[in-house]
Amino acid sequence: MGLQASSLRADADAIIRAAISDAMPDTAVLRALSEIHLGNRVWLVAVGKAAWPMAAAAQQVLGDRLMGGAVITKYEHSRGEIPRVEIYEAGHPVPDENSFRATERVLELVHSLGEADEVVFLLSGGGSALFEAPLVPGEELQDVTRQMLSCGADIRQINTIRKRLSGVKGGRFAQICAPAKVHAIILSDVLGDAVDAIASGPACPDPETAQTARDIVERYRLRLSDRARALMDEETPKALDNVETRIIGSVRQLCKSAETTARSLGYTPVMLTADLCCTARDAGSFLASIARSHVDSNESLAFIAGGETVVRITGSGLGGRNQELALAAAAGIDGLKDVCVFSVGSDGTDGPTDAAGGYADGDTRQRLMQQGIRIEAVLEENDSYHALKACGGLIVTGATGTNVNDLSVALIKRAKA
Repeated sequence: MGLQASSLRADADAIIRAAISDAMPDTAVLRALSEIHLGNRVWLVAVGKAAWPMAAAAQQVLGDRLMGGAVITKYEHSRGEIPRVEIYEAGHPVPDENSFRATERVLELVHSLGEADEVVFLLSGGGSALFEAPLVPGEELQDVTRQMLSCGADIRQINTIRKRLSGVKGGRFAQICAPAKVHAIILSDVLGDAVDAIASGPACPDPETAQTARDIVERYRLRLSDRARALMDEETPKALDNVETRIIGSVRQLCKSAETTARSLGYTPVMLTADLCCTARDAGSFLASIARSHVDSNESLAFIAGGETVVRITGSGLGGRNQELALAAAAGIDGLKDVCVFSVGSDGTDGPTDAAGGYADGDTRQRLMQQGIRIEAVLEENDSYHALKACGGLIVTGATGTNVNDLSVALIKRAKA
């Protein structure tokens, strides 16, 4: 192990803490509301993994103007009561009965609003599963979602299908709110900040056509009922005149914070991309290859990438995309001194685990081999969680209250001359 291995991990942890702290939505929501002129009849709807802190901040501003509202967030992401706001927790990444019931309650709140009413709609990542009024049986929607998550489809393709199976996605929620004005305030978890793709665009016109949806069904050979196939042929709203939208945070800000912290720790930061969108294994291999190419550097370097990778399911193990990325990188940086690769989900949860991501350095592969664990076999089984746990490579933050995609970094640490 390199002499600086412990400080290398400490640097990684410092970069993660600062980036997530800077991505917290509270301040951004307060700033956005200060720029909006609101009337005296305001309804609050907050959906997503960051829904609770966003709603708590908004409630402070709205005060007596708040007529009522609801929060729908992921299990264990609520932090208690908010005055005049109903709190619901539901399933993610696959919608469940609590998702459906909570959404039904939101629709009851907004379906009869008038022109004097306004809706502050706070949206963050995870909304596609949490906010759902299915037009097919819930069991089929859950099955289609699982098919899409396991076949390698990207988030835009997944959302294109979800919109046509939903009564609230693809602009349909804003239609239900009309004639009330909808102020959509969005914490983006989608590469490029495409508003129509964030939580499947409940308050945004849908640019994707029915033909696009049919092409995705055929490409991934999705198993759909006759009812679901018929819905693929129905067009979603292409124009909305009652919506005003603001983006208040994104993965670009996450990367910029990592860049600032890395520089303060003595690294020269190199911003690679804020649009990483390949498989987790390929991303890990990519970052490892960059580290190998610069291992002879005399200066400390931090290569920074933001985005959202995908996992192709080939086994039945436990893990998430960030853990799989780190473990894939471990093979490529094996034996390199004072080099690490780490990847973390800004929301604090990576896949169906209690970890936010994973960390690997030049000794990770050897530590695993000493326990009889082969990285290649682990990746084939998609069991990165248990492998990283065995070598101290899990990154655990707990639920953070924000969600702006993932941060992946390769560090090369060199002693100062």
